[in-house]
Amino acid sequence: MEKEEETPGKMFYTIGEVADMFNVNASLVRFWEKEFDIIKPKKNAKGNRLFTVRDIQNFRTIYHLVKEQKMTLDGARQKLKSNKDGVDFSIEIIDRLTRIKAQLIEIRQEL
Repeated sequence: MEKEEETPGKMFYTIGEVADMFNVNASLVRFWEKEFDIIKPKKNAKGNRLFTVRDIQNFRTIYHLVKEQKMTLDGARQKLKSNKDGVDFSIEIIDRLTRIKAQLIEIRQEL
């Protein structure tokens, strides 16, 4: 899914950093910001978007629904309204299993 993870302790991320995390264009980040009201970046004096960790988590949820589950934007909006906690839980489980798989592969290579 993502190329890199959030930096621990960092409060805000630029649109370019968010786009790189998910290997998408900055224009998609801007588009989804307009389409989904759960992504609410702050803007600095220059008008640059500054995304919080929560915004990135919400973007990850939308990415999962639209890109990985192949839902339409309307379908993703409905899913977020009806069961956002369930979607977040599923993503958390998938992330944990992915990390476990990577650890197992690493252990196997060391043997």
